[in-house]
Amino acid sequence: MDLFLALFTSFFVGFILTPVIILVFKKFNFAEIPGGRKIHRGYIPSMGGLTFIFAAFFGMLSWLSFEEIMQSRYFLVALAIMFSVGIRDDLMELSAGQKLLGQCIPAFFIISMADIRISGFYGFLGIYEIPYVLSIIITFFLLIVLTNSFNLIDGADGLAGSLSTISFAVLGIWFHFVGLHAYSVIAFTLVGGVLSFLVFNWHPAKIFMGDTGSLSLGFALTVFVILFVDKNGTMSGWEGPKLEAPIAAGLGLMIVPIYDTIRIFVKRILKGKSPLKPDKSHVHHFLIRMGLGHDRVALTLGGITCLFIALPFLLSDVNDHILFPFLVLLAVALGLWMDSKTLKYVKANILTTPPFSEKLKTKTKEQLEKNPIISNGIIKKDTLNMN
Repeated sequence: MDLFLALFTSFFVGFILTPVIILVFKKFNFAEIPGGRKIHRGYIPSMGGLTFIFAAFFGMLSWLSFEEIMQSRYFLVALAIMFSVGIRDDLMELSAGQKLLGQCIPAFFIISMADIRISGFYGFLGIYEIPYVLSIIITFFLLIVLTNSFNLIDGADGLAGSLSTISFAVLGIWFHFVGLHAYSVIAFTLVGGVLSFLVFNWHPAKIFMGDTGSLSLGFALTVFVILFVDKNGTMSGWEGPKLEAPIAAGLGLMIVPIYDTIRIFVKRILKGKSPLKPDKSHVHHFLIRMGLGHDRVALTLGGITCLFIALPFLLSDVNDHILFPFLVLLAVALGLWMDSKTLKYVKANILTTPPFSEKLKTKTKEQLEKNPIISNGIIKKDTLNMN
């Protein structure tokens, strides 16, 4: 019952707060300018992450006991630090080095203070435990890469909010059944806050979350996935619903940002470009080129996420040796299919679109019909009153 109340509390606060933030940002012209990699139209307020993160923290403080706050305090501090990094980047863009440094601090809190980390491969490839130093390196790498991967998919209305809501809801339910009540409440407050934001971020969006929201959500989701994978891999069956393929399950929870990042990095490297150079080659860009609207992009990728999450739970007795490569191959197959469909759509669109010269002729003809040229023989300069 308290999980529902936590969700409702953060939803209510976010739903009340978001319209106020929209009005304030519009009044001070604090908005995203269209153009370049921005695919929206008009001037849309950003930094909407302020509303749902504040709403989530309000819900946490309302429904977490003092003991639970103490248990999760290092995560809460780390989330607050990442939240401040996002605000700083939205207000005055940080360099890549500055942003990385800002992200290292909350990563340190998670690994060293909260002791949330990948402690082994849980039998995958015959490896169970790994050395502590290697555990720190792998966890740090995952925290930085996956946080920024999630940040990169925030490019279509409702997309980042939809994907995070699905994953947080699943994680919140699982945490509840395995006795991680504090993290379950936190997950549901984030669900409530993001749902309230989606009301205004669904296409056509009235506000964007900005780095304030996407970095915070990506970081929280990455931490929870790491906790989910490690707890699943080390717990006994009597402690709760245990999956035999924890790594595959973790992959499913963040399949879209993981696949998108690997895909664009490989494509850019093969083309001789810097893998860090931004462009419009993300998954959501390709789906939009296929003719899907922002809302259908969010629903499509949300449905794919549900499929990849459901498979490890439905096949809970199948281990990572089978399920992990199966999910990887499935993701690659879906990606190749999407690329081929996009290419066919673009080619068909080019064939049915008249050449630029024909467009120019048509446009010129329309302009002449609307604004006919007056011959000099009809009106002469010396017959006009030039005063």
